[in-house]
Order: sequence, then C-alpha cells, then structure tokens
Amino acid sequence: MKKEYDFTNAKKNPYASKLKKQITINLNEEVLVYFKNMSEETGIPYQSLINLYLLDCVNNKRTLKFL
Repeated sequence: MKKEYDFTNAKKNPYASKLKKQITINLNEEVLVYFKNMSEETGIPYQSLINLYLLDCVNNKRTLKFL
C-alpha cells in the first residue's frame, strides 16, 4: 500500500446523491418484530426490508387510508 495517493484526477461519486441518510425513528414493537422475523426468513437485514417497503410505497404512491 502506498504511503500517499494522488487524487488530483479523482471524480466525484455520481451516486453520492442517492446515498441513504441516517435518521432516528420510533417504531411499535410489533412492527419491529414483524420485520425482524421477515429478516430471519429472507436473510435480508430488517432495516433494509423496512427501507424496501417504504420505497415501494413511494414508487407506487401509496397513501394511508384513515377510518
């Protein structure tokens, strides 16, 4: 490994704007248990499953139906 690297010709990451943003969110225990169980079945981390579900809601423009 080199002691120093030359980044003068480096390019910005074109995907940087699509990176995830870390937040804090409060979830009901049953929601967390649901996604953790699904995580064990699928092998996908539960946080990724929650993100995939929410992304699906965004892409399909799902809205909540209040009673």
